[in-house]
Amino acid sequence: MTRLFVFGLGYTASRIAARLAAQGWQVDATGSAGSLAFADREGVARALGAASHVLSSVPPGEDGRDPVLDAYGALLGGKWLGYLSSTGVYGDTGGAWVDERAPTGGRRGARVACDSAWLAAGARVFRLPGIYGPGRSALDRVRAGKAHRIDLPGQVFSRVHVDDIASGVIAAIECDAAPGAYNLADDLPCSQNLVIEEACRLLALAPPPLQTMDEAGLSAMARGFYAENRRIANGKARRELGWRPAYPDFRTGLRALSATAMPSSASAPPAAASSDH
Repeated sequence: MTRLFVFGLGYTASRIAARLAAQGWQVDATGSAGSLAFADREGVARALGAASHVLSSVPPGEDGRDPVLDAYGALLGGKWLGYLSSTGVYGDTGGAWVDERAPTGGRRGARVACDSAWLAAGARVFRLPGIYGPGRSALDRVRAGKAHRIDLPGQVFSRVHVDDIASGVIAAIECDAAPGAYNLADDLPCSQNLVIEEACRLLALAPPPLQTMDEAGLSAMARGFYAENRRIANGKARRELGWRPAYPDFRTGLRALSATAMPSSASAPPAAASSDH
């Protein structure tokens, strides 16, 4: 039986693990949904010894180093390695397109260092933009009254549906992709305002007013998000993994999420009108 070990079984890695488990894989993991504690060195070492594939979604530690490589790097030799990274490693490109050949850097030094460390270890490093999916999308922010439209002309970034991340990682496993970086992003980078407006349209709600960042009371983390503009090219993943996103743009993704969130007419009466990464 093929076995996967996941460090950090959170929102995204859980979707990957569930799909592989449905295909008959044995999955062991640390993290919020995992059965092992990261600090259980004996249990983790035993599970790693039986694993053929290892995937990490653990972010950099407070010291800027990678916790998985520091604690368990010596046990990873000879295994298929995957790491969920961020397109933030490219920094601000002023809205220009960027692919895996671009230099990394910018303000996210710890993320860049961990990205580089996994590449040096022979991993397939999946660089991910804004992640959305069930329970974590513009639809949820609009419903909760937490959506903003920021008056920032020229702001643009890429995003990806969580299930397209899962299909990309699994494609890399199935074709035994060469180690290296792979961007998994949709085909239509755009402003966050367009995404919020589409979510409001699907929910038949008026979009929130345009505001400055100060008026919106954005956190430092949110302000950092708006400080970087880039368009992420996904051509390498298409060519080398045979990957095709099921949700190639935000409209397709939000429409699907909206449809699955609505009750079926066969199982529930019509509801009254009412009002992630």
